Amino acid sequence: MRVDIWSDVVCPFCYIGKKRLEAAAEQAGVELEVHWHSFELDPDAPTRQEISNSERLAQKYGRTLAEVEDMQRNIATMAAAEGIEFNWENANSGNTFNAHRIIHLAQSKGLGSEAKEAFFYSYMTQGLPIGERETIEDVAARIGLNPVEVDDVLNSDEYADFVKFDQEVARDQLQVTGVPFFVFDQRVALAGAQPREVFLQVLEKAMETAHDTDTAPDANQCDVNGQCDPASEQPK
Repeated sequence: MRVDIWSDVVCPFCYIGKKRLEAAAEQAGVELEVHWHSFELDPDAPTRQEISNSERLAQKYGRTLAEVEDMQRNIATMAAAEGIEFNWENANSGNTFNAHRIIHLAQSKGLGSEAKEAFFYSYMTQGLPIGERETIEDVAARIGLNPVEVDDVLNSDEYADFVKFDQEVARDQLQVTGVPFFVFDQRVALAGAQPREVFLQVLEKAMETAHDTDTAPDANQCDVNGQCDPASEQPK
């Protein structure tokens, strides 16, 4: 089954949603053909943040540091339920444009999901500065991309149009306001890191119906302002 996913590599709910979808597909015995699409939560972000992620979020949204840290702990608990170690204290958000370009390069070689997983892991678990070239090159090498090709992409504008096109489709055609955002078989849409059972229901619906595009209720997302607030959902 084809699944198109819009996400950003600094979005913890995108990583959680990826794991829940994969678990649901395995449970349902469905083989996924995943197409990854770019969605920059903060296109104007610097290569590397000079303050902690929690401090940055507190300043941006007018919250106290304690409130942001509680929010991050809640997300980490959700992530742990999906086998993800979210070391939020060390997370260093930054500009993800080049990461998205390398994901497109990887996808052209059938390694899109491997690249996405590696970038998520680098940011959320390893705490690497996701916008820095050294991190991007490390991720590319880890999944077996040719370092010469990677350098060629990073030294040029290659795949920039792919990133731009993905975001235009999300904004203008799908009216996406947050990620992750999933489209199953190009006709059933699902927003947010839904509970695993919801993914199962949508997979079954996509297999059984051939109607026009439908949508499911929103769940945990990182919005277009880069804010990632856990909803009242209990971790599955």
